[in-house]
Amino acid sequence: MAEVETVLVVGGGIAGLTLARALRGHGFTVELVERSTAWRAEGGGIAVQPNGMRMLRALGLDAAVERAAARIRRWHFCDQAGEILSESDLEVLWGDVGPFIGIECTRLQQALVAGIEGVPCRLGTWVRSLTQHDDRVSVTFSDGSSGIYDLVVVADGISSTVRSLALGTTPPAYTGAMAWRSVAPVRPGGLTGLQFLFGEGCFFGLCPVGDGRIYGFGNITEPSAHEPPAGRLDRLRRRFAGFAGIVQDYLAALSYDEEIHCGPVDWVALEQWHRGRVVLIGDAAHASSPMMGQDGSMAMEDACVLAECLRRDTTVGEALASVARVSWVHQESDAVAQSFRLPAAMRNAALRQYGDQMLQRRFAPLVAAP
Repeated sequence: MAEVETVLVVGGGIAGLTLARALRGHGFTVELVERSTAWRAEGGGIAVQPNGMRMLRALGLDAAVERAAARIRRWHFCDQAGEILSESDLEVLWGDVGPFIGIECTRLQQALVAGIEGVPCRLGTWVRSLTQHDDRVSVTFSDGSSGIYDLVVVADGISSTVRSLALGTTPPAYTGAMAWRSVAPVRPGGLTGLQFLFGEGCFFGLCPVGDGRIYGFGNITEPSAHEPPAGRLDRLRRRFAGFAGIVQDYLAALSYDEEIHCGPVDWVALEQWHRGRVVLIGDAAHASSPMMGQDGSMAMEDACVLAECLRRDTTVGEALASVARVSWVHQESDAVAQSFRLPAAMRNAALRQYGDQMLQRRFAPLVAAP
């Protein structure tokens, strides 16, 4: 085992909760702190792709997550009017890796929180300072307490406050797109697959998430702007008024502004994920655009690979150096984002001819275990 016994996990999102479960299973002493005063998961819904479900299966959490989710077997690219441009069979693409599921963020978090029973967790608590020593990290917290740990893992998301304490990094970069995310109690057209409908400089995605509900996500290329909650639903409906009936049915099922989470799509790409005995994982280290829908699954891979390396390796440096499988996702997410901003006629023609082929090539490197 690496020279680590006590680990502080900072952040109670997908990465932090998965890591706490994995480390506990390997016999490490784990403590978790989360800034929020209650377990809250924003963003509406999420796709946990088969490479993520492979990690949950290893942790014994896959069945609980799948019970709360919808299984997705088809991925459709469509034009703004709803005409299918390409169709991909996800079960053929991923083989026996696992199911591709859509789930509400709150339901996923509930399953992950249940999986860390026995791990000491402090809500409403955050890290104020870090001091590294040769073989330990001293940490002071917002409540005035302090602790000494063999390893600190930063998993507090794209807007990480601990990232600057550990690495002095710059803030996330804006990708050029704004996103609107929500969940509606409807299955327009009996939708069972993942569907992207593309317009000029924008798209609207629909993903089943279980219990007859749909996760909807609109994306528009435009300057970053603050979107106040008041009037948000009307603005969203106006922006996508020209889209197919399936989108209109979804938007009609939303009833109030607060159902919609809106914000810029940001990007984090660090060349270095760790310094000494502090390591970043998940969105704190490598948040990308949502074009591949891989952020959650990559966070789970980070967590499980790090835990396994710490169990197996002899030094912390070797363990941390082995945690890396995101450059492909970053590269492909950026390429997809750029292609979707092409003139609609050019983009749609490419998707008709090569859409399935491109999607299979994009995900093929992730089929093998990390």
